[in-house]
Parts: sequence; structure tokens; C-alpha cells
Amino acid sequence: MNRHLKFLLFYLLVTIFSGSQSVAKTDFVFNGFKQSDVSIFGNATIESRILTLSNDSTFSIGRALYPSKISTKAPNSSQVLPFSTSFIFAMAPYRDRLPGHGIVFLFVPHTGIDGTTSAQNLGFLNFTNNGSPDNHVFGVEFDVFKNQEFNDINENHVGIDVNSLASEFAREAGYWPDENNKYNSDGSLNEESFETLKLNNGRNYQVWIDYADFNINVTMAPVGMKRPKQPLLDFPLNLSQVFEEEMYVGFTASTGDLAQSHKILAWSFSNSNFSISDALITHGLPSFELPKDPVYRSKGFIAGMTVSLLFLVVVTAVASLFLIKRNRRMKREREDMEDWELEYWPHRITYEEIDAATKGFADENMIGIGGNGKVYKGVLPGGSEVAVKRISHQNSEGARQFLAEISSLGRLKQRNLVPLRGWCKKDRGSLILVYEYMENGSLDKRLFESDERNMLSFEDRIRILKDVASGVLYLHEGWEAKVLHRDIKASNVLLDKDMNARLGDFGLARMHDHGQVANTTRVVGTVGYLAPEFVRTGRASTQTDVFGYGVLILEVMCGRRPIEEEGKPPLVDWLWELMRRGELISALDSRLRTNQDFNEEDALRVLQLGMICTSVDAKARPSMRQVVKFFDRNSDVDEYEAEDMDVYLLESLRSNTMLSNFSLSLSHGSHPTFEEIREGLSSSMSISWTNSLVDGR
Repeated sequence: MNRHLKFLLFYLLVTIFSGSQSVAKTDFVFNGFKQSDVSIFGNATIESRILTLSNDSTFSIGRALYPSKISTKAPNSSQVLPFSTSFIFAMAPYRDRLPGHGIVFLFVPHTGIDGTTSAQNLGFLNFTNNGSPDNHVFGVEFDVFKNQEFNDINENHVGIDVNSLASEFAREAGYWPDENNKYNSDGSLNEESFETLKLNNGRNYQVWIDYADFNINVTMAPVGMKRPKQPLLDFPLNLSQVFEEEMYVGFTASTGDLAQSHKILAWSFSNSNFSISDALITHGLPSFELPKDPVYRSKGFIAGMTVSLLFLVVVTAVASLFLIKRNRRMKREREDMEDWELEYWPHRITYEEIDAATKGFADENMIGIGGNGKVYKGVLPGGSEVAVKRISHQNSEGARQFLAEISSLGRLKQRNLVPLRGWCKKDRGSLILVYEYMENGSLDKRLFESDERNMLSFEDRIRILKDVASGVLYLHEGWEAKVLHRDIKASNVLLDKDMNARLGDFGLARMHDHGQVANTTRVVGTVGYLAPEFVRTGRASTQTDVFGYGVLILEVMCGRRPIEEEGKPPLVDWLWELMRRGELISALDSRLRTNQDFNEEDALRVLQLGMICTSVDAKARPSMRQVVKFFDRNSDVDEYEAEDMDVYLLESLRSNTMLSNFSLSLSHGSHPTFEEIREGLSSSMSISWTNSLVDGR
């Protein structure tokens, strides 16, 4: 049956069964916007008839809603009215700025942006209400950042959200062209014919969303193209418990450290006329794509010239590599093993042992859910307790993190790292990691979810920070290669039975030789712990790890998460403002003052260390060796030779002579540098600066 006719018949049936009470029709078409067309909130603006939800402001929200509520249910009935909407949008990137985060088309029961946060929450929900059935919100998200906490499939996807940012259904953004080879011989869709659309390249795209007869379908294509016959998403969905009788409809978008401009150029909506989208004007629209660099400056041209000069050498190397890999592949096919299994086989544990240890991965043994799988408690033969992480192998990201863990953590041995006992691969769909069991769970839960009886004391917190610092120092300097963790945060710090801290989750870790620079330019990690230069360039370093560790110090000492609900500034910015006013001590977790072991002077010095570690200037941050020296008050200074002046500054922090005598200037909103701190220190002490370690005893 024709799609428009089917929806019209469904609307007529709803009208008939609703009795004498009429169902209010809502139809509108906006080819460009006036101020009276929508109600705007947050950073949303209307300029040149374009609805702009966000600009280059960080951690901002923009929302626009149709001014009045529309009927979404038949009167006095749970029957949801059908609707059809179409809109044209663009995500316009800024040059030399990593783009984020995305747009959501949504239905909400109220106006405003209360109860929402920016960054990965898209201005849709927040950390506390995500997943609550009381939200009564529905959205179709167009997301350009992969968030592990929401189980996002990738960094360029379309998802259907019901009361939560963890999508009910999701698919990579794109469309199937109307061609004969769209289907395989068995009737399934031919993935090879799928055309991927990059959401944040500045191009204009048109979206069609239809809901009727408990079914939702979403279709998208480049603007100007005829609507593809095959929807991108087409699933059964009952919204009767989600929609109230009347709802607001519109759009929301947000930025975080990543920023781009989210624009709506045209919009149509109807709950009766399902061909209303034909009225949208799809030609003559402005373009928001960044102009391309000249050919001679492009990376492709430079790479092409380089490849041409080295062609003979490369051909020889490739031929040799091909022969080697062919021999290894033939051997592997005989033994039914993969390359990485041959390299790491000594740590392999049989699936039968793990299955028995976890009692068949029983639900009662599940102790956590991560971004790429579930974690179970198990008992191996002999009585040793283990934590078993079962990684999803549905996408390449799960396999990549699995290999990162066994190639790094599998060979690292240090008392402040979570020990990896082994791994297992049962066919190509089941990847399993086995760790030592940490009885006291994660630091995040002990900080924010424990009762007064189990609250961490001041002494516990200092010991935990010292343990983590020792573990990170080992990663940076203590092994044969330099290891960048790239995701230091409270939920990745685990506590054993003696409350010793162990750093874990090496799924994002990268290794490279000492003296070399990491070549990855992909932004991964957790919002709130990302160093500013990492967000700008995507390049990780030991100093980006130091920044994450500094945020961890501040989180532990203040008892506050790095990013909280809307209205509260990020933790780091809040603390620099308190420091500027000379009120830094007021940021300490008030629960600490009830501890008998609490020392306000020591606590302030640790807070100051965290502030220096989170300096916006990477060069002003200390190394992890200097941080460990700060905590280890009984060490012999001579064992750390060739250290620079910064160690002395950290020693001065310990004696509380640096920041206590220095008036920090934040007139331009920037963090103080070590140079500024040195000037403040020099004004109160007579010292001689050298390039060697200065004994601060």
C-alpha cells in the first residue's frame, strides 16, 4: 500500500475511534525561519532565516521548539497519533577545531533546557535522569562522537532514543540508493551498496521521520536527492507510555570541548498530511563546507610525491612482506589461529575454565557493565578469585581494545596496575580478558556511591593518589616502551582488599618507543579528563596523561565529578576561580574535615599539585616522576638525577611556600604558568636556580 495512503487511513481510524472528540491537526512548513516560528533557548539564534542551535562556544546547549504543544495522542486514549516530519540540517565545522557533538530531533513535555547537560548528553538529558521512564522524551539523534557510556556504535551514527541516550536502534549515517543491486539473493540488504554520509562535513542533508501503526522509520539523503525507498532505520516502536497527550516538538544540540555549528535550514511537520515534506525547498541553499586547501598544499599531493620517489623500495618491501604474511597465513590456517594469538598464546586460558569459573556467565556473578562488554566475578581452580571481562566483538572497536589490553597490560608488571591473568578467544565472536579480582571495587563508587561508614578517609585518598602516580610513572618511564594510558579516571582505578589502588582498563592505551612521539590523532577518552591540547590536535602525550591525573587529584580531594549537571562550571575552571579569590581551601570535600587524620595544610598542598597538573600549558605541567617525588617525602633526592627546576617547585609546594606567597592573576582567564609561580616564589625566598635537582629538605 502507498505509504502516504497507509498513514492517512491510520489517522482516520484514530479519529473514528476517538469518538466525538476531534483530533487536532498540526501542519506547518518552514522554508527558513522567523522569530515567531519557534521558541529558542540556550545558545540558539535565528540569523538570515537560518536556525542556528550552537556556535563555537564550549559546553553549550541550544534548543528550538514549535511554540505551542501539539496533540500526540487521541483524546482520553493511549492511542498515539501518527506523524511525519522532514528537515534539512548541516553540521558546520570550524577550521583547526575538532567537531562535536550532535543534533537531536525530539518530543518533550516541557519547554526550556532544565534537566539537560551539554557535550555527550547533546542537551537531551543529563547524567542523573538518563534512562528514567519519567522523562517522557523521544528523540532521533545525529551523533558525531562515540561515547562508551551510551554504547554508541561509532562516531558517525543515527540513533532512536527513548528516555535515554543509549539508543534503542542505531545505524551508521547514510542511505541505500534506489538500484537493483540493493538486495542480496536471499532478500537481505547489500551492505556493499550502502552509501555512508559524513555528518559533520558541513554538507546539507535532508531527513524524513515517519511514525504510524507502532512503527518508526528514519531516512536521510543529501539535500536535493529524491527520498530513497529503503529507510535507514525501520523498526517497531510503541510510544504510548512515552508520549503525553500533548507534547512540544523541535530540535536540540550541544557542544563540549569539541564544537561545531548545528544548523536547521527548513522544517515540515504534520500528523495528517504525509506528503507535506514535498513543500520543502531543497535548491539554492547556502553551503557550510570548509574551502579546500590548494592541491600543492594537500597531504595527498605531498604523499604522492613522496611515494613516487620511494616506489621501488616500497614495492620490494611489500613483496617481501607479502611472502612472509602468506607463509604465516598458510600456517595459521592449518592451525586455526590468528596472528596475535601466535604472539600472545602463553597467557591463554581455556574457555571451559572460564565458563566453569563464572558458572556459565550467570547473571548473579555480573559485577559491572563497560563500554564494550560485561564483567563477571569468577573463581578459578585452586580458589583464586578473578574478574572476567567479556568483550563484544560486533565491531572493530571491541577487537581493537581487546588487542590493546593483551599487548600492553599483558606484559606490564607493577604493583599499582591491575594484573592481567590471561585471555581467551572462543571462535571469532567471543573475546575474554581475565584479571585479578579487586575486592573493594572502583574508586568512583567509593567516592560517590558509598555510605558514611565506607567513606574514604583523608589518609586513604592520599595513599590512593600516590599509588596511581606510581603506576602512571611506570607506564611512562619504567618499561621497555613508553605507554600512554589515555583514559585515567576514577572509574578506571580499582581498590584491592587492602585498599591499594590499581590502575586498569588499557583498552585505549598506546605504546611507542622512548624518544618518539605518538602518531595517533584520534580523540578518545572521557569528557572532563581530556587535556586542552589533546582536544585541539588529537595527539596524546605523557603530559595529556598528567592532565588526566591532575583532574583525578581534584576529583578525589573535592568529592566532585569533573562534569556535573547544567549550571555548574567544570571542576577545573571552578577551582581556578576559587584560587584566584584565595578561597581554594573551601573546595575540599566537607566530609574530610570529620576525619581524625585530616590535615588541612597537607590537603591544600595536594590540591595545589592538582592545579599545576591541569595547567592549560602542557609545558608547565610536572612529569609523573616529579609528582611521585612530591608524594614520596622520605626519598633520597639524588636518585633522580638530571631533573630540572620544576622538581624544586614541587618540593616548594610541599612546604607550602609557593602558591601561598603568590597572587595568581587570571585576568585573561588563563591558568598561571610555572614562570609566573617562580616570580611569586622568588619574591619571598633567596634561591639559586640550576638545571639539577634541588634538595628541598
